[in-house]
Amino acid sequence: MKHVFRTTRWMALALCCTMAVTVQGQQVTPPDYSAHILTPPAPDTPRINSAKVFGVRPGAPFLYNIAATGKRPITFSAEGLPKGLKLDPETGYIRGNVKKRGTYRVKLYAANSLGKNSRDLRIEVGDEIALTPPMGWNSWNCWGNSVSQEKVMSSAKAMVEKGLADYGWTYINIDDGWQGVRGGKYNAIQTNRKFPDMKQLADSLHNMGLKLGIYSGPWVGTYAGHIGTQCNNEDGTYDWIKEGKHNENYKYVMPDDPQGNNVRKEHYYHGRYSFAKEDARQWGEWGVDYLKYDWNPNDHYYTTEMHEALLAQKRDIVYSLSNSAPYGDAPVWMLKSNCWRTTGDIRDNWNSIYKIGFEGQDRWVPFNRPGHWADADMLVLGMVGWGPNLHYTKLTPDEQYTHMTLWAMLASPLLIGCDMAQLDPFTISLLCNNEVNDINQDPLGMQAYRYYTRDKYVTYVKHLEDGSMAVAMFNISNEPLTIGFIPRSLGFRGKQKIRDVWRQKDVAEIEAKERFDTQVAPHGVALMKIYPGNTRRRVIESARGVEVPQ
Repeated sequence: MKHVFRTTRWMALALCCTMAVTVQGQQVTPPDYSAHILTPPAPDTPRINSAKVFGVRPGAPFLYNIAATGKRPITFSAEGLPKGLKLDPETGYIRGNVKKRGTYRVKLYAANSLGKNSRDLRIEVGDEIALTPPMGWNSWNCWGNSVSQEKVMSSAKAMVEKGLADYGWTYINIDDGWQGVRGGKYNAIQTNRKFPDMKQLADSLHNMGLKLGIYSGPWVGTYAGHIGTQCNNEDGTYDWIKEGKHNENYKYVMPDDPQGNNVRKEHYYHGRYSFAKEDARQWGEWGVDYLKYDWNPNDHYYTTEMHEALLAQKRDIVYSLSNSAPYGDAPVWMLKSNCWRTTGDIRDNWNSIYKIGFEGQDRWVPFNRPGHWADADMLVLGMVGWGPNLHYTKLTPDEQYTHMTLWAMLASPLLIGCDMAQLDPFTISLLCNNEVNDINQDPLGMQAYRYYTRDKYVTYVKHLEDGSMAVAMFNISNEPLTIGFIPRSLGFRGKQKIRDVWRQKDVAEIEAKERFDTQVAPHGVALMKIYPGNTRRRVIESARGVEVPQ
């Protein structure tokens, strides 16, 4: 299946912004936030937006999409691809496998009738994957337990058709609700009737340049009442299933409890027998690329058990722990997982965003690094609701800018939680700002640091690979504020440019000793980039700042 691009234009999309849509039989009218859109439309000339670094283990299947915007058709090419990889010039998908360990520096190109664009890509073939925070979608915050293969494919198609795949959004993750009973050649968890063919689903996503995620946990049952990787019977059968205490999709229910509200009493514990190896083998055979492994409290033993089971597969599977990872075991999460949830479930209100983002993440700074990311939970943007009734996010436009900016600065995984098929223009503009995404995906892989704080505002800074710095000034009060910074106080020398990242334009050029100020709305943010940073050239006669040409 060839990649089909539909050029995104915010003003064109805004025409349908206030149209009523049907959500679970109800009419929902998204608010018209088109006046709040700051992200400029992508140019018609080609622009590569994908990550600048990619990790893969030796011999594992390789799939990298050269995510690019611009007028189609676009022709893709590359210089320096390692042996074993092949680029499709029409789609921009790089596939194959690399057996030899090492660092490979590649030059990517995208060309159309209006011009040509290039970007450097560093491929690391070794022990680390997920060298940038995963970007994608998760089903729980919109579909909950009602998720189905049809709904997952709808979201995948929307990710491509609405242009998000051309900004590096990749993972399509199924949360709780896909599980049936154990069986197959590995006696692993099989799908229920909502997912008729998981292998076919994975193949379809891979043919679209996307990747598949799945969900499980090391309990006898999951949070939503399906079977987990644990069991009390050696043959992998479950007494409550034998007794008929389930619905047609093998979700635990009792005759007097049709919604399955008593799952906790029955299933939230570790069983006598583990089927982690069997389940991991099944996921590897299906072509799964990402696992969300969910229980509480996370612990060393079961984290390590699944870590080793995934490493034994012939494909790379990103390992994401959930939820509320205990801080006391932070070194374990950093060494044994690619992502770990630092919190319980997020909700679409300011109090939830504030507590998770501003109060719960700073302590993880020493542990965040390429391949290992503290996860602040999903983005509550667009149409959410946890099933079955969806609603438009309760966050104001300014709060949504704060949400997206803070998650990008924190180097948190970016997982969209809304109904992708009903993305509105404002939400698309939040998700498709390549400069904001680049901050999240920066190869240096540093989590933002709380540099300055007051009762009414907080300033975070994030060092970037090229020597520049992202500065996010958050107004946490209920009134407009003027917030600023002096580049010299951040350690910069000489003349610096200040770039408004959301508007994608330079707004000032000042000496390092000068102050930059800007107005920030209540619960809003100003995201700036200071560049070019301090010189990396040799300097002589330092009092006069004379540089030696290179």
